[in-house]
Amino acid sequence: MKKTVFKILSVFFLSLMLFGCEEFLKEEPKALLSPNNFFNSDDEAKAYINGIYSTYMFNSSLYNVVGISKFYEFGTDLINPNRYGGEGKDFSKYTITEGNNPTRGTWQNLYRVIQDCNIVLNRIEENENITAEGYKQTRGEALYLRALAYYHATNIWGNVPFYVEDLPIEEIMVLGRHDKGQIQQAMVADLQEAQGLLPDKYSTNEDGRATKWVAATLEAKFHMVRGDWQNMKNKSIEIINNSWHKLLDDYGSIFNDYPLNEFNDEIIWQFNYAKDVAQQRRTDFFTPRIRDEPKKTSDRNALKGDLSARNEAFTGYGLAIPTPTVVNTFPEDDLRRPWNVTTTYLGYDLKWPYIPKLWNLDQLNSPRSNHGDNTIVFRLADIYLMAAEAENELNGPAGAYQYINKVRERAFEPDKPLAGLSKEEFRLAIRDERAWELMGEDHRRIDLIRWGILVETIQNTQYNPSFKEAVNNVRAHHVLFPIPIQEFDLNPALLESDPTNNGYR
Repeated sequence: MKKTVFKILSVFFLSLMLFGCEEFLKEEPKALLSPNNFFNSDDEAKAYINGIYSTYMFNSSLYNVVGISKFYEFGTDLINPNRYGGEGKDFSKYTITEGNNPTRGTWQNLYRVIQDCNIVLNRIEENENITAEGYKQTRGEALYLRALAYYHATNIWGNVPFYVEDLPIEEIMVLGRHDKGQIQQAMVADLQEAQGLLPDKYSTNEDGRATKWVAATLEAKFHMVRGDWQNMKNKSIEIINNSWHKLLDDYGSIFNDYPLNEFNDEIIWQFNYAKDVAQQRRTDFFTPRIRDEPKKTSDRNALKGDLSARNEAFTGYGLAIPTPTVVNTFPEDDLRRPWNVTTTYLGYDLKWPYIPKLWNLDQLNSPRSNHGDNTIVFRLADIYLMAAEAENELNGPAGAYQYINKVRERAFEPDKPLAGLSKEEFRLAIRDERAWELMGEDHRRIDLIRWGILVETIQNTQYNPSFKEAVNNVRAHHVLFPIPIQEFDLNPALLESDPTNNGYR
């Protein structure tokens, strides 16, 4: 119990420190909160929820740096690092083992989120200090944030421990692994409840909180990874037809209008960062570093000067770049290509290709390690492609063209609508379309896994020389990651249902 009390206070004051200057999560500490009077108001419950958001936002094993991205982007046909060292190396080379397992931080922090959500849900029940509106909002957000943690946990490790009560540490540390299908089904039910509790939209100073449509999108994602085509289609079409979100006319403006239009209508959910207050470092991994560029080193000073004249600089790590396969196959006439693949800048040939929609060269508004760029988690184009895929799997392509072609309208000039495809041809078209539309947005690896083509895709991908061994290393068991070996020392029950640890021993 003492550990739980300490966690409550720690998360509360972390929330105050991280978000005290931000309108989105502004809370004023009135006095030291004791375990006996915590959640004496809606504001106190909200402060705890804010602390859970902060766990996702500021932890390098989750959404800051490239924590969660390593599981969804590296080791695919779209992205790999540009050099041997650094984040993503073992993910990209398929050299992770039980003993060489960089996933523990993610495991620990996802379960931190889960337990914190359980605490919130427990503390607001029959709490006379919480208003009816406060209860709805707090419960809805806690259900959503917990479901997101279980979404990642089941995608990464498959069967995992599952609990939805505020359990003491002694009980948590003897839990075995639970069937992931049952966990996902339970989370779908929670998300359906959350949609009835959360608002359609917030005022500007609350941008970044989970809405009804954020919860609906995560529900659709659970249907997708389960292969539940009917419910995936139904929920996707509900979002398309009933939500206030809409596709933008220009692909680049989704990402490039920083900081003026970060909260555009296409983005369903994003983490709301702010320079000097609540910054992120993920952008550094996609921004070039000048020591690598340009291709002709004799032009480096000239490039620096041209960048400086625009208040720009190549100050990133340049560690997350398109694979040679993407550079060679992304259609040249696709208007999305320049935002996903560039091999030149300001007239200079670059040594490496980059993904401009995910970089930021602006040294005034987005300096190195102090980026205010928001991190997009869900956007509407993904939902259109999910609707198209589900409709094709259920009924063939006739009713699916309306969804995929809506996304393609802004990608080609003149338009190139798809037509006349067989069901299998449309299935292949969806795989390409998701690659071109959603590159670098943390979808690809789970797509390859659910399509059953991870191994063959990696074996047929051209990688940078330092990572070409991935084609020989990838195996069928790599659809999941090993549970961190340190967790077995703490809880031997984790091995009882699967002594092979997802095939890694």
